[in-house]
Amino acid sequence: MAYGKNINKILYGGDYNPEQWPPEIWQEDMRLMKKAHISIVTLNTFSWAALQPSEDVYCFDTLDRIMELVKENGLKVCMATSTGAHPAWMAKRHPDILRTESDGKKRRFGGRHNSCPNSPSYRHYAAKLAGKLAERYRDFDNIAAWHVSNEFGGECYCENCEKAFQAWLKERFGTIAELNRVFDTSFWGHTFYDWDEVVLPDLRSEHFIADGRERTMFQGITLEYRRFMSQSMLDCFRLEYQEIKKFMPDVPVTTNLMGFYKPLNYQKWAKEMDFVSWDSYPAPSDTPAQTAMQHDFMRGIKNQESFVLMEQTPSVTNWQPYNKLKRPGQMRLLSYQAAAHGADAIQFFQIRRSVGACEKFHGAVIDHAGRDDTRVFRETAALGEELERLGDVFLEGRTPAETAVLFDWDNWQALENSAGPSILMNYMDAVTDYYTAVFELNVPADIIGADDTFDSYKVLIAPLLYMTKAGLDDKIRSFVNRGGIFITTYFSGIADEHDLVIPGGYPGNLKDILGIWVEENDALPEGEENCFIYKGKMYPARILCDLMHLQGAQALSVYEEDFYQNTPVITKNQYGKGCAYYVGTRSNQEFYSSFMEDIFKEAGAAKTMVTPKGVEAAVRVKDDREILFLLNHNAGKESVVMNHDYMDLLNGTEYPAGALAELNGRDVLILQKLFRLTNIPIV
Repeated sequence: MAYGKNINKILYGGDYNPEQWPPEIWQEDMRLMKKAHISIVTLNTFSWAALQPSEDVYCFDTLDRIMELVKENGLKVCMATSTGAHPAWMAKRHPDILRTESDGKKRRFGGRHNSCPNSPSYRHYAAKLAGKLAERYRDFDNIAAWHVSNEFGGECYCENCEKAFQAWLKERFGTIAELNRVFDTSFWGHTFYDWDEVVLPDLRSEHFIADGRERTMFQGITLEYRRFMSQSMLDCFRLEYQEIKKFMPDVPVTTNLMGFYKPLNYQKWAKEMDFVSWDSYPAPSDTPAQTAMQHDFMRGIKNQESFVLMEQTPSVTNWQPYNKLKRPGQMRLLSYQAAAHGADAIQFFQIRRSVGACEKFHGAVIDHAGRDDTRVFRETAALGEELERLGDVFLEGRTPAETAVLFDWDNWQALENSAGPSILMNYMDAVTDYYTAVFELNVPADIIGADDTFDSYKVLIAPLLYMTKAGLDDKIRSFVNRGGIFITTYFSGIADEHDLVIPGGYPGNLKDILGIWVEENDALPEGEENCFIYKGKMYPARILCDLMHLQGAQALSVYEEDFYQNTPVITKNQYGKGCAYYVGTRSNQEFYSSFMEDIFKEAGAAKTMVTPKGVEAAVRVKDDREILFLLNHNAGKESVVMNHDYMDLLNGTEYPAGALAELNGRDVLILQKLFRLTNIPIV
């Protein structure tokens, strides 16, 4: 369980910053939180400067009062370590703590993500503070979890990082000869003869700006630096984690992740966290599938069945170009969507709206008006009351997925570092194409990594699998041979884990599984496209068209235009008891829906329920209890035909199989599947 032992309900709350307010407001906050059915608060997120006014002076008086107050009022605490923003005095006395940008510019004090992860000063003071906090509050039994720092992120290119990177490379590769091999330094005469000759890949060395983004001339070095920087920040997390565990070994420790945040490899981070928590802030333009995909990703990175929704806004963000309000019902809808995909706690940023600085217009449970009759407060209180009634009904429920989408962090970094063939290739777009089709068909899916097992799935989808790490092809080969269906796409199987091209033709070590080889890739500029026919309908072929030859596979579709007209674009290859599909181009969502519908029929993968477009059906299973979430993402009313007997857990209404359930716009039904005994005559 995410939030420790003896938790028998979905915890509900959010970031609370009473230190920003005079103490006379605190009692009113307690009253309002009680009215909103809030049960947990995240405290102490950005208090480092207040807690440690100088080198060896610590002041916990205010935090002591706050901790006593929330305990008296029956609130659980997710205790933060405050190390997400260092104090001004620390930056002045220990300038090594400040980051250096990729252009060599040294930062000054300010902002938030501004601590060098390889600074000895930062590591010393951050770990020391975490330990002092854990030691001081070890006897507070209402601390449900610890929250290290806040939204780790950013990169640094200082001298400390360069020395640490050189040491990292020596440990990773052992010899200069191996380093030169994996970086292919014979290209452009980059051969290294000593470790200290390696410089950081930045705008002073290997990087340049093109097409509005930072590119690299030596992909292998850049890829390795991104791995190193992610690990450097993870090491900072681990230092604080270890200090906390010295004093509170049985309380779980986390940090708030940020969905698909490219700089940090969360698939490695999750292994070091006691449970996964993350901050969900979908843009107004995001589809329900895009939001669900991030939840499924967070659920999957630790091979747990649940996560904590550490932050969402109850109403509005303030840092997007256009900060559109959540419409009535939308906060509830998005909260239950998180629960449907694995959330075991629903929390907000923030409880009370601050009066100054860059988040003063970010939404909160308690607005600047300080009232309990605002629309947002009323909606928040209503959701809190519902969650209280639901108790533990879906707590720790699992998602019964027979389909997996393979997402690999190094593949993401390497693909988008690539010098060609097209700047339009985007890993997230390719993954979203397939996930959206799966989501809209109401087929449960896990998002897994290359190190995870594939054994429990019927269908494995690996879009844009540019990087094939050592051993991955054998895992895929075994999966298909046992009867699984494998799907991959254009520009897959190209490089190894060091971003070196695999010789012998594309798609490298996947050729025998797919029964093809790819000779060329035609990169189509934006606005240009080829086309193909699938099941009698014409679909576009965009961005990249792989020109391939069959080596055992059969062509399901061919290109309709250009000099490669009538050559394969979609292929199927029987391999052992299973089969492998290759889709050699990017198409539109209509194609992916049609294609995946056929795949699921072939695999015998069941849909949760057939629903109108825009109505999501998701399931969590706990012991012998199956909970169905019906979520209407449309603004208008929709009807769903029940495929089984269900009971509404919020009002007790029963829906027999075949009955029609109506959902208002942005409404949610939470249903328990009923298993009725049938009278069987005695013979």
